[in-house]
Amino acid sequence: MNIPFHVPYIDDSDLEAAVSAIKSGWTTMGPKTIEFEERFAQYTGMPFSVAVSSCTAALHLALKVCNIGPGDEVIVPVNTFVATAEVVCYCGATPVFADIDRDSHCISVDSLYRLLSPKTRAIIPVHFAGTPCEMDAIDDIARQHNLYVIEDAAHALPSWYKNRLAGTIGHVGCYSFYATKTLATGEGGMLVTRNEEWARRAGRLRLHGMNRDAWRRYDRGGSWQYDIEEMGYKYNMTDIAAAMGLSQLKKVEMLQKKREAIAQRYNDAFSENDALIPYVVNKGDSSWHLYPLKINLEALTISRDEFIVKLEECGIKTSVHFIPLYRFSYFVKRYGNQEAMFTDSEWVFTREISLPIFPSMTDEQIDYVIECVLSIAKQFKR
Repeated sequence: MNIPFHVPYIDDSDLEAAVSAIKSGWTTMGPKTIEFEERFAQYTGMPFSVAVSSCTAALHLALKVCNIGPGDEVIVPVNTFVATAEVVCYCGATPVFADIDRDSHCISVDSLYRLLSPKTRAIIPVHFAGTPCEMDAIDDIARQHNLYVIEDAAHALPSWYKNRLAGTIGHVGCYSFYATKTLATGEGGMLVTRNEEWARRAGRLRLHGMNRDAWRRYDRGGSWQYDIEEMGYKYNMTDIAAAMGLSQLKKVEMLQKKREAIAQRYNDAFSENDALIPYVVNKGDSSWHLYPLKINLEALTISRDEFIVKLEECGIKTSVHFIPLYRFSYFVKRYGNQEAMFTDSEWVFTREISLPIFPSMTDEQIDYVIECVLSIAKQFKR
């Protein structure tokens, strides 16, 4: 049996939505994008949503509207996709790396206190795999030190922290609609905020700094005239992606429940095996974008990398989330070798394997993944 790491959940309603957008003549940003922003704002309970081309774009614009720039420091977790730190560099600011919690893989609150400096301007907590960070503690630190909190909620739709939707707790929230996400449009992202001025500025910056209604200039009654109010970027969403987003938004909670059910099957199967460390989250809290199983190296005769090879020999594709930022050559050249500073991140990285978890997985596929994981663990147990 061959089981891919991920299969996008795209049904007839998604296809019909995309085709309808194409037939409308609006293939770039247009009325569907605006409608998606409005519906997304309603869903999240946030006053303002700005649709963009990716979560990376949303994070970059979030830093821009907070006026983060040269001389500023922004604290980010080391266990994240490079985009979280990359956007800080885009602004000429300095990403400061924080260690993570071994259980949740989210940013360590304890490490935040040690990293604060007079240059610190913002914190970007990443809700890893959909697990919400300790936002109360992070918000307390931010208030005490007058810092912005920009939530990287790329994994976290819908995830809940104390009955609040992840991404709606800080000053700005940033979501991803990449192909593997719980709401998938292929590419795309959304910035949400309660600050109207920031939303307006993000709306300008996503399209070259044009005034807000510039996209209407080819519509009936539109004008060819427009103004560039500041230098911006090409970060707009397309109506094709937005149409898919509108369709997928209707299913997002159903898709979360399917992922959660798979995660529960994994947890039930792995919890009694001392060679395996299941990823446990309170029921209903996580989007379950990922299922990050950890292996107990002390109980096995093979490494994490060898375990992955054995799974691949079974036809099961997996991944690793994430290669810690300090291991990348760019950051080694910039900061030197920092591996010894991040003991918890290293502990997680050498043990983590992301198993397939996608809504269309069949019972047979789930059973096969479980069977193979348990078989390998048994075969190579010390």
